[in-house]
Formats: sequence, structure tokens, C-alpha cells
Amino acid sequence: MLEPLIYERSRHGRRGATLPALDVPEQPVDSLIPRGALRTEGPRLPEVSENEVVRHFINLSSLNYHLDRGIYPLGSCTMKYNPKMNEVAAAMPGFQHLHPLTPESHVQGALRLMYELGEMLKEINGMAGISLQPAAGAHGELTGLMMIRKYFESRGEQRHVILVPDSAHGTNPASSVIGGFTTASVKSNAEGTIDLDDLKAHLASDVAAIMLTNPNTLGIFERDIVEIEKLLHGNGSLMYMDGANLNALLGITRPGDHGFDVMHINLHKTFSTPHGGGGPGAGPVAVNSRLEPFLPRPVIEKHGDRYVMNWNRPLSIGKVQTFFGNFGVIVRAYAYIRANGAKGLSAVSRGAILNANYLLSRLRGAFELPYGTQPLHEFVLSASRQKEKGVRALDIAKRLLDYGVHAPTAYFPLIVHEALMIEPTETETKESLDYFAHALLEIDKEIETNKETVLNAPHTTPVRRLDEVRAAKQLNVKYVPGESSGDSGSVCSAGRPDSFSPR
Repeated sequence: MLEPLIYERSRHGRRGATLPALDVPEQPVDSLIPRGALRTEGPRLPEVSENEVVRHFINLSSLNYHLDRGIYPLGSCTMKYNPKMNEVAAAMPGFQHLHPLTPESHVQGALRLMYELGEMLKEINGMAGISLQPAAGAHGELTGLMMIRKYFESRGEQRHVILVPDSAHGTNPASSVIGGFTTASVKSNAEGTIDLDDLKAHLASDVAAIMLTNPNTLGIFERDIVEIEKLLHGNGSLMYMDGANLNALLGITRPGDHGFDVMHINLHKTFSTPHGGGGPGAGPVAVNSRLEPFLPRPVIEKHGDRYVMNWNRPLSIGKVQTFFGNFGVIVRAYAYIRANGAKGLSAVSRGAILNANYLLSRLRGAFELPYGTQPLHEFVLSASRQKEKGVRALDIAKRLLDYGVHAPTAYFPLIVHEALMIEPTETETKESLDYFAHALLEIDKEIETNKETVLNAPHTTPVRRLDEVRAAKQLNVKYVPGESSGDSGSVCSAGRPDSFSPR
């Protein structure tokens, strides 16, 4: 059943709250607010009772798929379940209501938390310095690239090229360009890792750095990382690591030990913060001693038993975010790391690797695996066999919705034809993995026996398949019975709030 708009629930005279009697002398409103700033008529707001508001948003939430409902296997995004206890920690009044302009002497607890989180992240990743300021992964990339640029400027070197693998996240080349660099693509080999010969061909005196995700976006560990490090550093270039897949490395190996000079860390992927829908996130940047002087300021330091913000950093790239980072995200990550400890974090990564490989063992007979026989925390299947029968990866993703599970990432990375990128994470049980595998295998059978069912999916969702090009250009939110767009069965009618009327 479709949920009506809040404006359609509205009835004149209904109230969700009442105000107490006025306990100060009453004054005309135009004596307090200039007449020219006053409305000539009341705002067109819905008039509803409190329980109608609660029921409305509860009903809307039940229409939306989220991790509290089931598996969310978005490859590369690491959409794992986050313990509710960390939400409790972030909601503690001393954290939740802390004003960012509070004097340093009054926020020693918060500074200690940020300092200790930074120290833990440095140890986990084998780095010498860190900044918690960046607001998300791509922001962390830009921050790291700004430090790389300033590092070479301080040395009087003109290096303006960033090498990016052809399987990289799209943010890598985007961040490079925004950071003032140009990019060059490095090919993958037949195993899905960096083609060393192609890498060597790109090395020149103008190469500033390479941006690597390790394990890469195919879920494969770059086994030639030692050789890559020697080639880049031998060329006078730096090594940047995209930390999006850090969930596969915790307690097993450290990027700093691989020779990376700088990396960002997606706290909202690896260390227990809900993400998606625009944030908030956090993308701390960790560096080795070579780049430590260039970190954003201020840097939180411990002086005796006091925690201070050091602004006196002449080589710093400056601030990259208002205040000192997304503090609520930082609290959640701190609570997560402290609760798990070193052994627990290692178990997180080993569980993610085990789950991914178990799920792959269930699916590899029905779907093609173009690269890698034993990936780490995620893997990329191809629906090319299914496409030969007239069904695309998108069709499979849509049909999965009818099975009550979220689809994996589709059509990424671009080097895999009809890609389905699957990351189950460590928080899923064997039963949920088996159900997800069952759904994909059943869809594969349907392609043989009842292909139209897959091509016209989804069938059970509140809105059927949309005209996606039109939906991207026209954000329509109102269901209109009887109208259709393509094979959607319904569209939504755009309109101002004051134009809504009950059916």
C-alpha cells in the first residue's frame, strides 16, 4: 500500500502540539518584525496530529531498504552493520552538545578522544602522522593530493601527473584534477592487478604519485606492491593509497609497511559509522614522516597531561574543513576500535574475507569471474553469460529487489563487462549469505524459464521500474494512479506543496 503525502494527510484544524499560555505582555508582531518582512498569509504547512506524523515517517522508513532490514552487499562501499552501542556513545550529552568554539581548556576529553583515535589509526596503518579533518573519502583524497603538491613545491620540483589504474574509483582522477594535476591511466593485467610493464612506460620526471587501492576494486591484493613501491620511489614519485578497502587489511598488514606515503581512511566504511545519502562521513588522512609537516592545521598533540591544538605549522596546507572534523563520526570510530581491540579488528577483516569467498563459491558456477580466483573481501562477477540470453546486470539487480535484498554495485569497475561487484562484509551470517546466493541463482534459472519476469522486475516494490533517464532529470515524488512512464506502471507528479490535494 502506498503511503500518502503528509500534505494529503492534512486536515484543517488538526494540531500536533499546543503552546503554553503567554507569560509576558502581548505585543503586536509588527512591533517586533518589520512589516515588509511579514507574510501576508500563513505558510502552507500540513496540519496533522503527532501520531500521524510518527506513523507517516515509520511507514516511509519501511518502504526504504536499509541495513536494519537485510544484507546490503554494495561492492566497494562496505555497507556493514554498525553496532547500536556506538550510536549511544556518540549521543552522550558531553559529545552531542559540545560546541566547537568551546575553549581548549574546557574540551580536554574531546581532544583526548581525537588524539587517541589518531594514534590508533596511525598504529593500524603504520603511519607517522594524521589529520582527522577531512569530511569523507574523496575529501581525504584531495587533502592528500594537496600535500603531495606542496611537498614537491617545497623541493622546487615540477611534477603534475598522477597515475591512476584503469580499475580505480572514479573519485581518484576527479580528486587529482581538482588538486591541480593531470592523470594518466595504468592498465591492469590478465590477473586484474597493475601491469608492471605499462607502469614502467608511464614513469617520467613529471609523475608526482600513483593512486592505488589495495586490495584493488576487484578485491585483489596487489602482490607486486613491493616492486611498485621501488619503481615509484626510484622515480622520485610518491605512493598514495585509497583506503576504501581497508576493511580487508585490519590486523593483517599495514599500508605504511608497503611503502605508501599517504592514505585516507574511510571511517564510515571501516570503523562503524552509517553512511550513504550524502553523509556525514569522515576521511582522515595519515602520512609518513616525509609528508607529516604538510598535514592540515591544527594538529592535536599531547603535552604532558594536556591536549593542545598546534597551529604553528609553517609548511601546512592549512585547514580543509570548518573546525576539526565530523566529531560524531569520530566518536563512533573511537568506540568501535576500543570495543574490538587488536584481536577483534583482525577478526573483522578475516570474517569479511571468509564471507566473500564463501559467497563466491556459491555463485561462480552460474556467473563468470573475469579476474582473480581468490579475492579478499569483495569480488566482481560478470553477467556477460546472462546478457547473451538477453538479460543485463541491471535487470538482475532490479529482480533482486523482489527477493527482498539489495542489489550489489552494478557496472563498476568499468574493466568488467556487465559487472556485479559484491561485498558481503563480516557482519552477515551464513544464513543471510545463503539467502543472497539463493536469490541470484534463482534469477539465473528464471532467465532460462521465464525471462520476461526478470526483464520487467521489480514487481513487488511500491514503484515499478522507472524511466531512469527521466527520473534522474526530473525528481518527481507524487504517485499518480493510472499514469505510466515506460514500463514503470506509475510516475510521480511534480508540484509545489501548496498544489497537493487529497485523492
